[in-house]
Amino acid sequence: MKVVGLVSGGKDSCFAMMKCLEYGHEVVALANLLPANDSVDELDSYMYQTVGHQIVVSYANCMGLPLFRRKIQGSTRRHDLSYNKTTGDEVEDMYILLKEVKKQIPSITAVSSGAIASDYQRLRVENVCSRLGLVSLAYLWKLDQSLLLQQMIDTGIVAITVKVAAIGLDPSKHLGKEMSHLWPHLLKLNELYGSNICGEGGEYETLTLDCPLFKYARIVLDEFQLVLHDSNSIAPVGILHPLAFHCEDKLPSASVSDANRTNGFCPENMGSVIDVQTESLEIVEEKSHTSDVALDLAQLENHKLYISKTTKENTFSISCWLQDSTKVSVSDDLKIILTKIESQLNEAGFSWENVVYIHLYISDMNMFSIANETYVNFITQEKCRFGVPSRSTIEVPLLQVGLGNAYVEVLVANDQSKKVLHVQSISSWAPSCIGPYSQATLHKEILHMAGQLGLDPPTMSLCDGGPVSELEQALINSEAIAKSFNCSISTSAILFVIYCSKSTSPLDRISMQEKHNEILNQIKPLNLKYNHLSGVLNPVFLYVLVPDLPKRAFVEVKPVLFVEDDTDTEEVVNDHDMSDQKHEVNPFDSCFQPEKWHDECLQKCVVHGRICAAVLSITTEIADKICSSVGDNLIVTAEKKLEQIAKFCLYRLDKVLSQNYFSWDDVMNLRIYFPASSNISHETLSLIIQSKFDEFSEKTKKVKTCEEPVFNIVPVITAGSSATSMDDIITCELFARKS
Repeated sequence: MKVVGLVSGGKDSCFAMMKCLEYGHEVVALANLLPANDSVDELDSYMYQTVGHQIVVSYANCMGLPLFRRKIQGSTRRHDLSYNKTTGDEVEDMYILLKEVKKQIPSITAVSSGAIASDYQRLRVENVCSRLGLVSLAYLWKLDQSLLLQQMIDTGIVAITVKVAAIGLDPSKHLGKEMSHLWPHLLKLNELYGSNICGEGGEYETLTLDCPLFKYARIVLDEFQLVLHDSNSIAPVGILHPLAFHCEDKLPSASVSDANRTNGFCPENMGSVIDVQTESLEIVEEKSHTSDVALDLAQLENHKLYISKTTKENTFSISCWLQDSTKVSVSDDLKIILTKIESQLNEAGFSWENVVYIHLYISDMNMFSIANETYVNFITQEKCRFGVPSRSTIEVPLLQVGLGNAYVEVLVANDQSKKVLHVQSISSWAPSCIGPYSQATLHKEILHMAGQLGLDPPTMSLCDGGPVSELEQALINSEAIAKSFNCSISTSAILFVIYCSKSTSPLDRISMQEKHNEILNQIKPLNLKYNHLSGVLNPVFLYVLVPDLPKRAFVEVKPVLFVEDDTDTEEVVNDHDMSDQKHEVNPFDSCFQPEKWHDECLQKCVVHGRICAAVLSITTEIADKICSSVGDNLIVTAEKKLEQIAKFCLYRLDKVLSQNYFSWDDVMNLRIYFPASSNISHETLSLIIQSKFDEFSEKTKKVKTCEEPVFNIVPVITAGSSATSMDDIITCELFARKS
């Protein structure tokens, strides 16, 4: 991509541009924001470093690139972490600046920034990029600061301190010093006081005088003045005010090409400085990229549209699908389904901002981009004030079982306590989520993570090496996201759903399972500090074979984690520390006598008093045992067999709930997977299971009688509790949480 580099003059923005080159991008322009008053060194800004702005003008000559500059007219109007367009805010100066850069150099598609740990700055850069249709590149994001500073020094960045404002930094001693000189002292301050080694907490600011990007000249500071802003004895604040400087030419480099001078910008203007002062902050207005796609609700009556809904009051799931769709486009079907879900949310007094997680199932991954275009018209940043929901997208054989081209399941919360991690910038940390879906959403101690592919974060390409390598990278990505919530997939995971593409072989899948266990065992000792339980959780594993995945990936991993609320003093124990409560036999259970194999077909992970996750796998062998245990000679048809299997599933799931002090009112979702090759339609299976739920409700009074099913049925190629046993007739995935 062709990139404009946001430069403050500091070391971070310069090194970020060097990283852009390392990953194959091309920096073709620079952009800088400076104080409206040239004599002012520093603004009271949450966003911009302005100390040393007098020297930044030389970067154009040093790099041989056009430098676009704008004097800051706005101020900090919006102080909270999230940002939406705000009249008069200093962020709008960046928008005007980058808008002009894009206008003059249309080939630019990305923006580089030096954000390392500040969500406040990153989110604002991402907001501006999103509005301008640009990609945010933040290659320093979440990198280890001690290693990062060492890399900067080792790669030849010559930067001096131009501001100090922290304990242990003395303006008279430490201003104007090179980072190579200060590095040992900064490490010591980090050990003593926890100071940010790279100055991310405002401990210090730097000015780059030379680096490998400066192909044509280096900057020489001839004269400066030290200005003491605060004589505080503990953490005095001082700045370096440049008085005189000059550029010292470098010898022409054979590596410098004129290729970067043909990006839609006149060659004679390369190295020039362009002032951008054409727009007032009061009139900034970009066109909306979303179109009005809402359907008249009356039109929905023309379609065989079905929904299911769990009955939990504060967190519940809604699923919606089309039966025998006459549409040939995933866009049409998805539009109908999302309109229906939106109406369901509105009827309940909710909106898309209450949605925590979305499962998007489509019939053909070749239509993914088309489906995404429809999706982004419904789920937008503007509609989700507290953050867009996380998402998993899978191709499943919908048409084969009589469904339409799309099937959607949403998890809804009745409050706004969710915490969303949505990093749109491309970085080395974890794969970016450029669209309206987030890496993870934390709600009520449950971390719902988006489906993770084996993407190399800085390139956003699938890693080489096949299925096992992709799984390993997907787990590395999952761990990076988990650490942002102070937890680990090795100690806090409740459930792993591993979607495998049909292009993987049985041997591939076995190797993936072995690698999965190996990685969890490797990182577990390093992450016991995240474990607040009396023992680490033993997660449930579910393997699902599907036709295809996004980007033609071999595997997608979807972890669900428990993140204990630090403010809750109630003791938390896992399922190994709590003996089961006795299950009370009821009339519905009368045909099933307790057997050892009843436990062998079930996995569970229970955080007692809080969460219960279970996967029930009904293989052909288990199905035969279920039917033989009844002793009914009338079970001769596939449908009769499924009726008995459905009855057993309800019996076994009810037992695991009651034995662990949960009820059906605690169930957030019940997902049932079945192989599309079983030659039974989705509608038929749904009717069978619903009939058993009705019977269960009548005999036990444990489930509320509702118009809609409380379960949702997902057709797949096959599923199972392990990679070696993916041949289930029925697989049930249940998740319950106490209110």
